[in-house]
Amino acid sequence: MGFNLHAENYDPPEVRNWRVHLMATIVCMASLAMGYDTAVIGGTMALDSFKRDFDLTEGTQSRLDTLQGNIVSTFQAGTVIGVLFTSPIAEKFGRKIAIIFSTVIFLIGGVFMVSSNGSLGLIYAGRAIAGFGVGGVSLIVPVYVAETSPPSIRGRLVGIFEILAQSGGMFGFWINYIVNRTISSDTKTQWLIPLGLQLLPGCLLLCGIFWCPETPRWYAKYDRWEEATGTLSWIRKLPVDNEYVKWELEEIRIQVETQVSSRNLPPGIKTKIKYYISRLLQPGTRNRIGIGLLLMTFQNFAGVTVITYYSPRIFETLGVQGTDTKLFATGFYGVAKTLGVVIFSVWLVEKVGRRQGLIWGAFVGSLPMWYLAGMYSRPTRRLQVARVTYEADGVTWLWSVLTSTV
Repeated sequence: MGFNLHAENYDPPEVRNWRVHLMATIVCMASLAMGYDTAVIGGTMALDSFKRDFDLTEGTQSRLDTLQGNIVSTFQAGTVIGVLFTSPIAEKFGRKIAIIFSTVIFLIGGVFMVSSNGSLGLIYAGRAIAGFGVGGVSLIVPVYVAETSPPSIRGRLVGIFEILAQSGGMFGFWINYIVNRTISSDTKTQWLIPLGLQLLPGCLLLCGIFWCPETPRWYAKYDRWEEATGTLSWIRKLPVDNEYVKWELEEIRIQVETQVSSRNLPPGIKTKIKYYISRLLQPGTRNRIGIGLLLMTFQNFAGVTVITYYSPRIFETLGVQGTDTKLFATGFYGVAKTLGVVIFSVWLVEKVGRRQGLIWGAFVGSLPMWYLAGMYSRPTRRLQVARVTYEADGVTWLWSVLTSTV
């Protein structure tokens, strides 16, 4: 039902074809890798084999938490650098080249981790390098999908990015539970498999991206209109002289010309920095940027990323004992997140709207946290502790479903 919904416009049905869907799915393998790499590390660090091989069994809890925090934070540092470095590459050499570049970097980081053989230094390096690649693709892939998608299904195709990211996270949670149940902790294979599987979506992306074309908008930006026309015609499965293709090319032309003309400094402004600051502070632009920044900031302040990284440790503090049980609880947290994203993005977003979805998702999503804090703060008897543990698991899963709509 949800997949048949699309915006009301005059797009011919030919433009909603298999090519544009396959292209979006291929490049969104990047988000599958991103979600997997983000989720898998917390459970992998909880495996007995990983703790043994990387000397995470001895020392104070503070030392162990610091080492685990370093493993997590190096990835985040890499993503920041990747975003900053990849953006100029995408502008100068194209979105496709930037995706290839970032994917290769990500795969190199994955190889470092798989080859670490007990070396925390290689784990740090691999996480940082993989983070660099993930930062690049997380920036470029949504742009690529948006620039190749017809307006009527653009939101749906960009939504594939988030759906696959959550699906990758779910796989990352469950793979640790599976290897902990089926592979002996006496062998390093137990932690090699979770870390090695991150290479699979990266390899699929690297193979598939060569079939995908560059975006027509990037060609147009560099005045390569013949290539822009041919690419757009191929993606839309329409002849180059089709009226819709001509209309879309004209829309691209107007936008490109507007961007070029906006680079000319108006009278009275001598530097580009001052000009761009004035543009950012314009009421309409300022409000849009502010809303976007605040939404992403407060979404992360809700703790969803922290829980994704440290969910086994968090469930342990809630009273969950045993590696199997912690990883099992973490796996259901991943399922809950994925269900929340799929249900809302496929069926509900077009019915309740973006704004109402944000408001109600944030409000209702906060209720389980209030309940959890009050319930867990004063358990007075042993029986209450056990009850709190099970209820805390359920409330955390409910919270993950609700906050996934935000």
